[in-house]
Amino acid sequence: MAEIAISGLEPHSSVDWPGELVAVLFCQGCPWACRYCHNTALIPAGPGTIPWDQVADLLSRRRGLLDGVVISGGEPTLQKGLADALREIRAMGFRTGLHTGGPYPARLAEVLPLLDWVGFDVKAPFDAYDRITGAPGSGAKARDSLILLRDSGVAFDLRTTVHPALLGPADLARMDADLAALALPPSRRQPFRAAGCADQALCDVACP
Repeated sequence: MAEIAISGLEPHSSVDWPGELVAVLFCQGCPWACRYCHNTALIPAGPGTIPWDQVADLLSRRRGLLDGVVISGGEPTLQKGLADALREIRAMGFRTGLHTGGPYPARLAEVLPLLDWVGFDVKAPFDAYDRITGAPGSGAKARDSLILLRDSGVAFDLRTTVHPALLGPADLARMDADLAALALPPSRRQPFRAAGCADQALCDVACP
């Protein structure tokens, strides 16, 4: 049985892995505190609220109905049991996806061979990550993780949440230049979502 802290479960989603119908598991805990986060209840580390046997039971009943399973968060690579969970999911016959910001390159390297797709959140230019994540050195970790992802051969989607108070046109241009220097494409922009965000100052700003 996988030791992984799950605090949310979406039985079916058509938006968390483009083109695939999936279940989504939301892990508890994240080392970063991005101001625009809309899953703030998942940031504190903890044991999770949904036991793995309950997750496994639901997935076993959805064989043939889903294309795959996405592990999201929080930050899934915080979980020491992530690789075991992915192995169990694949053994059930599901394709596997992961949402990550890349704070733990070593664990990402461990699980990449177990993945079919990765949705990677690119936060900012690498030298400006700290003001988004609140974590010193986070840009270097993300860069290392992106290099691993690039070299893995695993399909991926790079996306960036854009709030005008945090990222302006010049920031986005520098970010895309950072990605180009790694032979990676520009990230796909996604708008800030006020629902679930605990930073009222950001919610009060009119977003395009």
